[in-house]
Amino acid sequence: MATVEPRKNPKWVRPAVDYGGLVLFLIGFLIHRNLMEATWWLVAGSAIGLIVGFVFEKRLATMPLLAGGAALVFGGLTLIFHDTRFLKVKPTIINLAFAVFLLGGTVLKRNPLKHLIGEALHLTDAGWRTLTLRYGLYFLFVAALNEVVWRTQSDTTWTFFRFPGLQVLALLFSFSQVPLIMKSAGEAEALHVGDKPVAPDE
Repeated sequence: MATVEPRKNPKWVRPAVDYGGLVLFLIGFLIHRNLMEATWWLVAGSAIGLIVGFVFEKRLATMPLLAGGAALVFGGLTLIFHDTRFLKVKPTIINLAFAVFLLGGTVLKRNPLKHLIGEALHLTDAGWRTLTLRYGLYFLFVAALNEVVWRTQSDTTWTFFRFPGLQVLALLFSFSQVPLIMKSAGEAEALHVGDKPVAPDE
């Protein structure tokens, strides 16, 4: 009997879930030149993104759920209190939370990053510790950078820093970690091969 392959989601689903809210936020700001108006677009886009993800993927992935949920919470606070500071401090709070999670795990001799993406990468314990430490420091840097930008620059500058600036920064940082990942993955593979039992001579 022929097996039925699971239906693949359209290619636009994942980008829509991950970036739909931010794209609409930028579009809203370019149209209205006003952060309060743009926040409505962000909230609507984030809600739609979560719904699309659930409809097509039959689940809410962890990272999109955190990002979308935070956008709804901070966006909602911005609209309720008519204060854009809630929107502006969101990247600070979220990145600080990630930094504490990763750096705290490192201090406790844990590998929280491995638990998050361990299925996608196979690294040595030393590689995971180094990668976790680097990402923790990166999130700490981004949190501080966001504070500097929103407190010293115009709404227009901060909006473009928020998107696509932070996404470009994250992409560049991730690329900079490729040498470490490849080196550690090679070492992990060598250890795995070395641990295999040697077949007896026939």
